[in-house]
Amino acid sequence: MGILDRLLGREERAISFQTVWGSGGDLEIGTQSSTIVNADTAFRINAVFSAVSLISDTISTLPVDSYIRRDGARFAYRPKPVWVGKPDVDTTKEAFYGSVIVSLLLDGNAFIRVFSNRAGEVTNLVVLNPMKVEIKRNGIGRVMFQVEGEEKLLSSDEIVFIPDVVRPGQIRGISRVEALKDNLGLAMALENYAARFFGQGATTQGIIEYPHKLTQEQAEQLRESFDARHKGWRRSHRTGILSNGAKYVQTSVDPEKSQALDARRMAVEDVARAFNVPPHLLGLPGTTSYASVEQNNLAWVTHSLRPIVQKLETAFSPLLARYPGGENAFIKFSLDGLLRADINSRMTAFSTGLQSGFLTINDVRRFEDLTPIDDESANTVRVPLANVNVQAANLSETSELVDMAQRLIQVGFDPADVLAKLGLPAMEHTGLPSVQLQPTSQIDPEDPNSEYQVQ
Repeated sequence: MGILDRLLGREERAISFQTVWGSGGDLEIGTQSSTIVNADTAFRINAVFSAVSLISDTISTLPVDSYIRRDGARFAYRPKPVWVGKPDVDTTKEAFYGSVIVSLLLDGNAFIRVFSNRAGEVTNLVVLNPMKVEIKRNGIGRVMFQVEGEEKLLSSDEIVFIPDVVRPGQIRGISRVEALKDNLGLAMALENYAARFFGQGATTQGIIEYPHKLTQEQAEQLRESFDARHKGWRRSHRTGILSNGAKYVQTSVDPEKSQALDARRMAVEDVARAFNVPPHLLGLPGTTSYASVEQNNLAWVTHSLRPIVQKLETAFSPLLARYPGGENAFIKFSLDGLLRADINSRMTAFSTGLQSGFLTINDVRRFEDLTPIDDESANTVRVPLANVNVQAANLSETSELVDMAQRLIQVGFDPADVLAKLGLPAMEHTGLPSVQLQPTSQIDPEDPNSEYQVQ
């Protein structure tokens, strides 16, 4: 601080990205297209608003639950903490996670204030304005957060911090708006041009050549009279009439000749690339490159939604360790609904799962949101081929042994010896001869053994 500053009582203040951004100035956010791009103006770009709202609405409406892993298997963690289903007591789950994702996409960082009770359990979660949070490190290298309005530095126990893309050696994530401000500025400039084109009637922009000398007042009257009749998209197609040798010379460039329409399309594609959104989801025609909706959704979930969902799960899961037995618990968003195939594909997949022995009937019914069957067999997997319960998997082998025993007995072997040799349990006979030896109608019911007597 200089002597003059101290005499005048001026305070030294460090200029940071947050302070300049928050002040609304355009010192560091001016673009080569002469547009001002920040978190507020970026939302005025149609493609940016569509991309951000699409991602935030999709993820924030996904089902989320808490689970715990024991011996490699996943089980539901119960009782489920209230904050999992309603993080902020004063708003909805969708609004809370939507705010987190918007902050992450535009600023590159999301900060969530954690409020806890005396036992350390979470009582409320509040999304903070990233412009009002600065990241510092204390004397031992731990990350601390200076939040506007807070009297002291907050630790990672009080702030859930989610960065997006981080440069090596830094902590704070990169803002997509800041990093791509020239691309977004071009998109904004093109939208402004299109608005002015229809608002001012760009097809009639030009100069009026007059063969005689005009005073300044006469020139102003001629210009205002012509603009009043032809300026604006409602009047842009009116027929113009000039007299006394005046001639209109067009000086504007046709949007098609200047490739402004193609440039606007490319600007939308730039936004789609910046936010990893398939162009067809932003309404660009002729951009579908897959043969089915299922493949489109799979590509979008894999390359756009899954990384963001993973960051949310990793950031919020440690909060479950504050509850009894929650050291290995975690939260998980379900993406199954986005990957849901058509009914024929689902039925084929379920049939394969049942016949291969890794799905039960109730597993399939749960996937289809049907009530479970109250029968133990519906919770038991079946073995391949025979499609029977695992406990009855030896029925096929037993059937082969019985067929062999039947053939041996029919050719004259002693039944008891046959059963013993094949390892089959002994069974009592009814006393009636086989119908293959004597038809039933010819057997004496009073003395059935007489049929076996040798004469």
